[in-house]
Amino acid sequence: MITRSVQTKIHHRIVEHAGTVYIGGVVADDRSKDMKGQTEEVCAKIEALLEQAGSSKDKILSAMIYATDFSQKDGLNEAWTEWLSPEQLPVRAFIGVAELGKDVLVEIVVTAAK
Repeated sequence: MITRSVQTKIHHRIVEHAGTVYIGGVVADDRSKDMKGQTEEVCAKIEALLEQAGSSKDKILSAMIYATDFSQKDGLNEAWTEWLSPEQLPVRAFIGVAELGKDVLVEIVVTAAK
């Protein structure tokens, strides 16, 4: 069975299937922040969505991180490692993109176990 929740005009924020939770791309609301600040906000939003789906950040299996400014990658990594425990780090890709939207520096997509 597939369960979809938190519908927007173009997608569902959460899709669940066979014990796996998929969280669509999440961006920060406060786009005046640097990449570290935006990453902290995105991580908090992801954590809330995972909890809503009955999962947690410790169950994240993989993350796709899209970023527009490689020079701020250290800040992103700092926020990421402050948020997740070293024993629970998922597989991850950091992908550079030209643009994510006005002043959006980072967008994160995660897959987690239920």
